[in-house]
Amino acid sequence: MARKNSVVHFADSLRQPLWRRLLPLVWGFAAVVVLVLALAGAAFQVQLTLAGFLNAESLWSKAQKQAVIDLDAYAARGNAADLAAFRHELAVIEVDRWAREAIIAGQADDDRVRAALARSSMVPDAVSGMSFTLRHLSQAPYITAAIEMWRSTDPMIDEFKDMSTTLQRAYAVGQPTAAFITAQRARIAQLNRDIAPRSSRFAYEVVNGAVLLARLLFVAVLLGLLGVAALWLGMARRVLHRIRGSEARYRLLFDSAAVAIAMVDEASGSILETNQLMAAWVGRPPEELPGTPFDALLQPESSQCVGPSLLATLVASDGGQRPVEMQVSHAVWGYRRVRQIIMRDISERLALEHERRVAAEALAGIAEGVVIADAKHRVVSVNAAHGEITGFASADVRGHSLDELHRLPDGAALPEAAWPGGFGPQHWSGQVVGRRADGSTYPAQLSISAIRSAQHEVLHYVAVFSDIRDEQTRRQRLEHLAMHDPLTGLYNRAEFERRCEEALTAAARNGGAVAVLFVDLDAFKMVNDSYSHAVGDRLLQRVAERIGRELGKGDLAGRIGGDEFTVLLDHLALREDAGMVAQRLLASLAEPVMVDDCELTLSASIGIAGYPLDGGDVPTLIANADAAMYVAKNAERNTFRYYTPVMQAHARQRLLLVSQLRRALAEGEFHLVFQPSVDLRSGRVVAVEALLRWQHPERGELPPTEFIPAAESLGLIRYIDEWVLNAACRQICVWQEADVPAIRVAVNLSGRAFGHPGFIANLKQVLQQYAIEPGRLALEITEGTMLRMGDETERTMKALHALGVEVAIDDFGTGYASMAYLKLPSVTTLKIDRSFVTGLPQEDNDVAIAQTILAMAHSLGLRTIAEGIETEEQHEFLCRAGCDEGQGYLYSRPQPAAAIECLLTPQVRRGTPHLRLVPHKRA
Repeated sequence: MARKNSVVHFADSLRQPLWRRLLPLVWGFAAVVVLVLALAGAAFQVQLTLAGFLNAESLWSKAQKQAVIDLDAYAARGNAADLAAFRHELAVIEVDRWAREAIIAGQADDDRVRAALARSSMVPDAVSGMSFTLRHLSQAPYITAAIEMWRSTDPMIDEFKDMSTTLQRAYAVGQPTAAFITAQRARIAQLNRDIAPRSSRFAYEVVNGAVLLARLLFVAVLLGLLGVAALWLGMARRVLHRIRGSEARYRLLFDSAAVAIAMVDEASGSILETNQLMAAWVGRPPEELPGTPFDALLQPESSQCVGPSLLATLVASDGGQRPVEMQVSHAVWGYRRVRQIIMRDISERLALEHERRVAAEALAGIAEGVVIADAKHRVVSVNAAHGEITGFASADVRGHSLDELHRLPDGAALPEAAWPGGFGPQHWSGQVVGRRADGSTYPAQLSISAIRSAQHEVLHYVAVFSDIRDEQTRRQRLEHLAMHDPLTGLYNRAEFERRCEEALTAAARNGGAVAVLFVDLDAFKMVNDSYSHAVGDRLLQRVAERIGRELGKGDLAGRIGGDEFTVLLDHLALREDAGMVAQRLLASLAEPVMVDDCELTLSASIGIAGYPLDGGDVPTLIANADAAMYVAKNAERNTFRYYTPVMQAHARQRLLLVSQLRRALAEGEFHLVFQPSVDLRSGRVVAVEALLRWQHPERGELPPTEFIPAAESLGLIRYIDEWVLNAACRQICVWQEADVPAIRVAVNLSGRAFGHPGFIANLKQVLQQYAIEPGRLALEITEGTMLRMGDETERTMKALHALGVEVAIDDFGTGYASMAYLKLPSVTTLKIDRSFVTGLPQEDNDVAIAQTILAMAHSLGLRTIAEGIETEEQHEFLCRAGCDEGQGYLYSRPQPAAAIECLLTPQVRRGTPHLRLVPHKRA
């Protein structure tokens, strides 16, 4: 309790102003002054009283002496005037004696005494002091003796009075005798001599008394001054101790304050003093800061007024910055006006304000609706998205229960679990139905979180919801896309297989049959090549629609890639029942289709595999149906086939071919042979065509027709093309080094090679690698390949022309020819297909076609090469018709590179070449 009182007293003392704390010193000083003045007044009064007594003694002595003189004169002459003068002086003496005795007795009236003494010409100011002395100090040393001296003259004065009466009576009856008069005058003189020393003694004693009193007063004044001084010094010491304690406490509070404080001179703006925290913030010792301009510690133009405070940026000596809030107050130090600047670090506050601002902006800008409710589920506030979603303004829902805005999908109120409370879960989420301002409803995903206090009491609920109608639509769409082909809308491969699994399970349980139909369009690739892929896509959509129309309830169709479709027929009694559906599908697909004003007619090949006869699982059924479709396509097309075990062997053979082709590329099983192309007029070999052969380790040498289609379908053709191009250029390089006469070497490349983005760059690299002149190399490409390349054809052809590489159109006249390609600068040669040479010169149609092609080529300035010349008649006809070159067994079969080298350099004997030129008669 004592400590508490001490703390309270300390706090009260700190709240007292300085003048209150200095007030005891002021009162002490005033007491000293009053005491000195009082003692000085007392001393003055003593002096005045002494002067009064001396004055009274002088007046009394004067009156006594005058009375003696007047009485002696009266005794000598008997003059009445002298008697009157004597009696006047005697009255003065009587008044003094009366006043003396009245004062000493304490019975006198002060006014009467003062009036009586005034009549005797007494000093008025000394009357009070004399009265005080006679009344209160009559027993004091020296005063008693003085009064005794004064009283000892009373009998003598009375005797003078009696003598005046005696003389008056004597003169009243006549002239007194001389002896009588002499005796009287002698007695008067004697009494006068007796009074004089008493009067002097009276004055002496009064003076001694005054001196004693003055000494006493001096000692009293001295002691009083010493006491008061001691008391004042003690009080001053206490006050100074308190001031020093206040200063120490102020310094302690100043330096240990949680805020930075700077005292700044108002006139100069320089720092007078700072606390420790301020010095720490600016990174300088406290003793260095006085004299520094305060504005130099702040970042220029960073100050701004916010209400009663200033916001600024404090810059430390190391360049660090600290946002601060400043409060300025003014004070006076002595004669100097100063500013007290209190700074608080607001970094954390600014960070919190930034976080709150970001949170508020995020809350305002969030696409989801946000509702804040109190512990009783009443809405407190909502964000902007809430109004956009529901149409309710904030005022419309404030105070309403959150349950009124959302219900479960079945219309029930939100469950109790949706309101987390206590120590349980703090979050609930679920799908609800929300209500809009117009009365409509919408599906929503609602999540409710609880905000708890430190005591785990629920303070608020935060509900976040979003309209999931579009999301549900997207989810349904994604689910549809996940299960369906995006182009045709049919089931994709994964979903088709899953549905097949379900059908097989049901069939196994019920003892029924299931059939899988594998549908592949015939010549669909030609549609893409001849028109465009967009037309092909729309054609596939029409095909899917037709397949769907022919299916019964419980049946389903899928697209597993490209132009391949699958159909699942469920609830069959026998596998053969699927044949009727296959017939309907073939008939429907064979009908003409209108696509973009184009009438297209195509057919399909269908393979059928049934459960449980042709397989016990989905992958096996689909694979077997694919094998059956492959057989139907190779047989006659526009038909269907049931699966038989032998079909799977062919399918496995195709798979085996894939692995063998990859091995052939890796192990170098491919090689080139060359078939000469001769000038029909001179019979000279002017070119060779590089033909690819596969030296199969088991089946021997295989022609391209055995593996190129499989390589194209499996994506290996590009790697084979690269190998062929490198091998042909390498052989040209070998012939150049062997000084073999320069001839043109033609290389067949697939459309994928021509259409590859890096084809031209790769061709340049190969030509540079083997140091081959571009004119030594010719590339052969079919009409169909040029058509499939589309817009890339012209760009590629111009690049080949710039490179100096010639291009020959192979199998000309067998495809969908486009005369525009013949104008491209790199196209230099047309090769007439063997199908138009075989009937020459007997078949009129072949003759007409051959002559037309030759005439057109000559008019365009193109070289012509006829393929498949096997007879002399064909040679003669083509020569007469103006064909430039010819190829065929009449001249030579394809030969290895060494045989071609021997043919071109006959002077070098390298053995008998197996090369037969034109007949000897034309050699």
